[in-house]
Amino acid sequence: MYPIQLKRLPGNEDIPLPQKMSEWAAGFDLHAAVAEPVTLAPGERALIPTGFAMAMPRELEAQIRPRSGLAYKHGITCLNSPGTIDADYRGEVKVLLINHGREPFTIRRGERIAQMVFQVVPQVRIEEVAELSETVRGEGGFGHTGT
Repeated sequence: MYPIQLKRLPGNEDIPLPQKMSEWAAGFDLHAAVAEPVTLAPGERALIPTGFAMAMPRELEAQIRPRSGLAYKHGITCLNSPGTIDADYRGEVKVLLINHGREPFTIRRGERIAQMVFQVVPQVRIEEVAELSETVRGEGGFGHTGT
């Protein structure tokens, strides 16, 4: 088990820290720590604070992902999904939301806005080579399989 340290930022004592909403949930729900409601018009985006900072082991990253209910019901999603929080970041965790819906959507203080999933980051070594090994696929890219 990896230790995750959370620091509640001043003025956010009323905002719940990230929490799982069911026993087997992969993600921890994140809550909006906005001072005033933020209304996103269709196509508009905003960076929403969560009221906490964190520290995690270097083997991990935290991915910020949309909440399926907000996406389905209102078209609200994370613009850079998944967003990555690196292990050496110590600033406030924020969520970049966008309204892909047809109606304005208001984000209120304490509302669940996204989820955070922790992943192990493999240690890799980049090597420059003159040639790559051959595969059946080769350079076939976007849509090359016909679907």
